[in-house]
Amino acid sequence: MANNQQENKHLMPFLIWLAIYPLITLLLFVLGGHIEPFPLPVKTLILTVIAVPLVYYIILPFYFNISDRIKKQIK
Repeated sequence: MANNQQENKHLMPFLIWLAIYPLITLLLFVLGGHIEPFPLPVKTLILTVIAVPLVYYIILPFYFNISDRIKKQIK
C-alpha cells in the first residue's frame, strides 16, 4: 500500500505538468499574436481562463484513464 501511495505521489505532478506544458505552448502559439498587445497580467489571465478548465475537465481525466489502463495491464 505504501508503495502505491509513493507511486501516486510522483505520478500526479508529472501528469499535471504533461497536461499544462504542451497546452500552454499551444495556446501561446495560437493566441500569441492576438494577446501580444495586452499587459502580462491580462495575458496570464487569458491563458489561465482557457487552460485550467481544459486541463481539469478534459486532459487530466484522459491521462488518468490511460494511466489506469496501463496499471491494469501491468498487474
